[in-house]
Formats: sequence, C-alpha cells, structure tokens
Amino acid sequence: MTTSSKLVETITKGIQEKKGQDIVVADLSKIDGAIANYFVICQGGSPNQVEAIAESVGDICRKEMDEKPVGVNGLGNNQWVAIDFVDVLVHIFQPETRSFYNLEELWEDAKITKIPDFD
Repeated sequence: MTTSSKLVETITKGIQEKKGQDIVVADLSKIDGAIANYFVICQGGSPNQVEAIAESVGDICRKEMDEKPVGVNGLGNNQWVAIDFVDVLVHIFQPETRSFYNLEELWEDAKITKIPDFD
C-alpha cells in the first residue's frame, strides 16, 4: 500500500468519525497534469459539521501518520473546506455547495470509489 493510499484510508476514517456522508475517492494518479494523486470528497449537513470533519481529518492524520496538511482553506465560512496533503486533497462540502461545484464530474476520467456511509 502506498503512503498516499494509506493517507486516503486514514482521512476516510476521520470523516466517518464525524459522520461525514457521501464519501467519494477519486484516483487521479493516472491522469496527466492532475494536481494530486487523490481527491477525497464528502459532505456535512451543517457548517458546524463541516468544521468538525475538517478538524477530525487533521487530528487523525497527525496522530496516526504524523502527517500535517500544507494548507487548509475555507474554514470560517464552512461551505467548502479544502485540506491539502500534497498528494491527497480533501474537499468537505455542504450539500448545495457540493452539487454546485460537482467535482466528481470535473474529474470524470478518474477512477471513482464510493465509500458507504458509516452508521
């Protein structure tokens, strides 16, 4: 398992701990010019949940993999928080913002994996 795929797994766990929904992993590693190897996309039902998911992802990646993001954007308005781990970009949306930007369609050449919602 590559470091990137292990990071994706850890990020997914962090999202699930805060009951993030509709998790999708887009594998961009075979796409020329892609800005990362993976996108992890999910949503939270409220600005507070979006923020909690972002904090959970940061915490679990630090604890389990000693990884820290190089950048976090969108905290404060919590409509769309992007967390940049260089090879993996995490996008945490509110549902209406997610459907507006529709990142899954943007990277339609990528291999898309849907992760079942965690109960």
